[in-house]
Amino acid sequence: MKVLRAKAEHILYAKTISEHIDQSARIRGTGIARRKPEYIVTKIENGNAVIALENKEFAGFCYIEIWGHGKYVAHSGLIVAPKFRGVGLAKKIKKDVFNLSLEKYPNAKIFGITTGMPVMKINYELGYEPVHFSELTDDPEFWKGCQTCKNYDILTRTERQMCLCTGMLFNPKKKIKNKKFNLNVLKRLKHIKKKLFQKKNHEKI
Repeated sequence: MKVLRAKAEHILYAKTISEHIDQSARIRGTGIARRKPEYIVTKIENGNAVIALENKEFAGFCYIEIWGHGKYVAHSGLIVAPKFRGVGLAKKIKKDVFNLSLEKYPNAKIFGITTGMPVMKINYELGYEPVHFSELTDDPEFWKGCQTCKNYDILTRTERQMCLCTGMLFNPKKKIKNKKFNLNVLKRLKHIKKKLFQKKNHEKI
């Protein structure tokens, strides 16, 4: 298995990557924006993507997006083909795209929003911290990517203040020691959010 910085020679995988992202978005319903092959191609051409291959067979992918005129970057489209799941590949890809971000955009804050505990765990171990949505980019183009999520109405109702996703941020100017992931803390956070929204929805009925 090879995890590589995507180059022009990998453009041929763009359609396959797009199909995997679309399939994952339909199954999960949250946490991932659908992307056309042409969009994937631009990320590869700009040197802002990481791809995993097993003997030329597509295994995984992730790309960098720049927001707020370079003040923020986010890792999007993290996908692992079903055949290669459960072996830690997502973590390898995430670490590699994280290092690529630090190299290309050393002063940018790296952020993400997710409902997935595995991604939260990886982010936390890389030095991300859970934050309020107000600490993330206010670039409207980023938030448009949430429109395909089944919880988008929650995001709009709260005027982008919160949702079922957890916002996480890595600040390169802030020195953070290696930390162990406390799964229970984020599980409690997720549980509290769900209860809060259930209560609000009940009050509206």
